[in-house]
Amino acid sequence: MKPQFVDILAPAGSRAMMEAAVFAGANSVYLGVTGFNARRTAANFEVDELPEAVAFCHARGVKVNVALNTVLYDDELPDLAGVVRAVAKSGADAAIVQDLAVARLVRQIAPGLALHASTQMSVTDLAGAKALAAQGFSRVILARELTADEIREITAHCGIETEIFVHGAHCMCVSGQCYMSAFYGGRSGNRGACAGPCRLPYTAGGKTDALLGLKDLSLMDHLPEIRDMGVACVKIEGRLRTPEYVAAAVDSARRALANEPYDRAMLEKAFSRSGFTAGFYENHYLTGEMFGHRTEEDGSATKAALPALRELYRRERQSVPVKLALEMLPDRLALTVSDDIRSLTLSCPVVYEEAKNDITPALQRSLAKTGGTPFFAEEITCKTLPGKFSSLSAVNELRRDALAALLEQRSAVTPQEVRDIAPEPITRAMPRIPKLRARFASVRQLTAEAATMLSAWTLPLREAGQVPEEYRAKTVLALPRALFDDKMVAAALETAWRFGFRRFEAQSICGVGLIRQTLPEAEISGGFGLNITNTLSAKEYAGQRLVSLTLSPELTLAQANAISAEVPLGLIVYGHMPVMLVRACPMRNVMDCAVCNQQGSLADRKGMVLTVECSGSGPAGAREIYNPVPLWLGDRMQEVGTDFATLYFTRESAQEVQQVLKAFMQNEPCEGNFTRGLYYKGVS
Repeated sequence: MKPQFVDILAPAGSRAMMEAAVFAGANSVYLGVTGFNARRTAANFEVDELPEAVAFCHARGVKVNVALNTVLYDDELPDLAGVVRAVAKSGADAAIVQDLAVARLVRQIAPGLALHASTQMSVTDLAGAKALAAQGFSRVILARELTADEIREITAHCGIETEIFVHGAHCMCVSGQCYMSAFYGGRSGNRGACAGPCRLPYTAGGKTDALLGLKDLSLMDHLPEIRDMGVACVKIEGRLRTPEYVAAAVDSARRALANEPYDRAMLEKAFSRSGFTAGFYENHYLTGEMFGHRTEEDGSATKAALPALRELYRRERQSVPVKLALEMLPDRLALTVSDDIRSLTLSCPVVYEEAKNDITPALQRSLAKTGGTPFFAEEITCKTLPGKFSSLSAVNELRRDALAALLEQRSAVTPQEVRDIAPEPITRAMPRIPKLRARFASVRQLTAEAATMLSAWTLPLREAGQVPEEYRAKTVLALPRALFDDKMVAAALETAWRFGFRRFEAQSICGVGLIRQTLPEAEISGGFGLNITNTLSAKEYAGQRLVSLTLSPELTLAQANAISAEVPLGLIVYGHMPVMLVRACPMRNVMDCAVCNQQGSLADRKGMVLTVECSGSGPAGAREIYNPVPLWLGDRMQEVGTDFATLYFTRESAQEVQQVLKAFMQNEPCEGNFTRGLYYKGVS
């Protein structure tokens, strides 16, 4: 059986990186448009540079995927609509998106542009992939945190293409669920400006190191297996790196997929952080093996390897097959060159000489000299005149001219359809007086007095059996933020339904899909993990029959108050915000699961302590890392203009919960250390 084709997708953070990727053998590249992608500090491409970039790639049989994979604000949507038009007119092949508002604009403006769901959408399960398929996505880029079995299951049953990262940097946090950079430095990872606070030193158990830093991923040794799973595309991370790095990764991937040896040592020299890991793929996410950081030795090795790495892309790679047919006519030479869809013929006058021998072999050798072009001769035919001989210099010149003309034809941009759609009017919401809600980690925090103060509250799904019957009508059961075991969670949903619960909360498209799939009649609320930052995104989720939505904590109050939708909208106004959702346990740097009580702590450089809480060491488990100081808007509630406001309780006792509730009811200031979050300063 012929092996399935697998697309090698390479990063193109600049023109030089794009050329290196193509010359090294990539089948596709992904690049960003200035201002609207998750690598804002890369060189990126201006919209007027896109047609030439697409032409260069398409001429060589390479596809171009454009990353529009950040969340947007309402005032940015008109400019984004213009970018979508430019991307479509450039002839690009696909748009990579995180924000459903962007997906909505792509469907309306450029319906022929393929939609790829970014890894920023936090797709960790089959239900999430199926939900995106139903929304018109043709490909889902899966979370990096998945095991081989989980990738195989999703790929086999989701009904659309899957793409996975196989080489490059590992984010510590599940992509799309990281708020650490925003809360620590005002730079949002969800908007492409991550400052990388996970690479800084932290202290735990007497050890100070990069305890939140993971080694770079490399699955090169697993590529044949990944191909056999049916994965459509293998992706190389690294738009902030160098042409040499890109060429090394592409060359290695191409060789690995061909079952040829590749130079792993050279690949590691191109860039690594204390070597590579295949930890998630190989189920090693609860060991310390995955952790590492960039050392001085790593940097020196890279510098020394650069000259050798440049040889990988110094010459144009001959990757496009062509047929060449030469015919000797009475007064001229005619050469026809053809690829898979086009054919052209050039001719030149010639004066023949008498030939003593068969000249066909010499002509074939001349026509096969396609070096310096992206073409290689798949088939050569020669129709000669008996006893006649032509100068080989004339054949060479004709070959060069014909291949140049073919390359020019292949470079012609074919724009996607662009519809003249008027921008949707964004109606600003009227100021609202928020109703108070709460999120509890345990039913033990919920007292009778607290219940009278709240319009509703959220509890973890696992608490369903502990909730008193009289509280169930106002209880929303929250699914785990990370969904790695659909069957287990679906069973818990069915049990909760039998208990009489009808309202559930999802923090990602995975949760929305799983609730809808398991309990079609259930009411679904959207949590902050959906990263809703604009009106169109809120409308998209409301259109999927979600009954309430918590907006992103990365908004300012002014931005949040202005968003409107057909369902109630809310904000978190109190609590130790979860700034990271991780599958790899940072505490494994200093202790074993056998002695861990599912709680740990990390101290940053300023001595602030981040709490780490674990939901279990099994395959479905994940860990959340919390901001050291609580968010507090108790004395600013008159400035919150959403439909509801949520107090996010974590480790507080029932008595502390009661004290916080009363303080908010009476608009009191915080007595200890606190933060206003990003509600007044925003993010870059």
